[in-house]
Amino acid sequence: MPERSDRDYLAYVHARVAGLRRTAFLLCGDSHQADDFVQETLTKLYARWPRIGRVDNVDAYVHTMLVRVFLDDRRRGWWKVRLLTGPPEPPPAEGNPEDGPVVRAALAKLPPRQQAVLVLRYLCDKPVREVAELLRCSEGTVKSQTAHGLTRLRALLGVPDLEPAVSPNRW
Repeated sequence: MPERSDRDYLAYVHARVAGLRRTAFLLCGDSHQADDFVQETLTKLYARWPRIGRVDNVDAYVHTMLVRVFLDDRRRGWWKVRLLTGPPEPPPAEGNPEDGPVVRAALAKLPPRQQAVLVLRYLCDKPVREVAELLRCSEGTVKSQTAHGLTRLRALLGVPDLEPAVSPNRW
């Protein structure tokens, strides 16, 4: 890689790493794992950096890479390498569903794709179209995954489904 490309890469990474860490943390809920996801994403980006000039939106490209790293990690299943020999961290304490750890624990129980959709839509405030592009699926899939994920999340948190204030059949 030419020296100029390295400088461009480093400038890009320094400008975006905090946002990537935030998104990764919102996806997985663990700061160490989030750092691993960002590191893996940035390593892959470095390998592709010479060809990155052909990409229209580098930020969207990198976010897609990050979401793919997260989804790939979730697909690894039972054979994922565990380096710790001690017991896992205790589950978060029960409490108000507004509390971050409780919501994080409930999100972790969702299928990876629903988890990614909810995090990108509501915690990263991305529009349906952009989430569909990041996940390489249709907008309809994003909407249905959002609906299913919210229903499951409400059930996990013990929050009743929202009912309309006025029934359309009353008038």
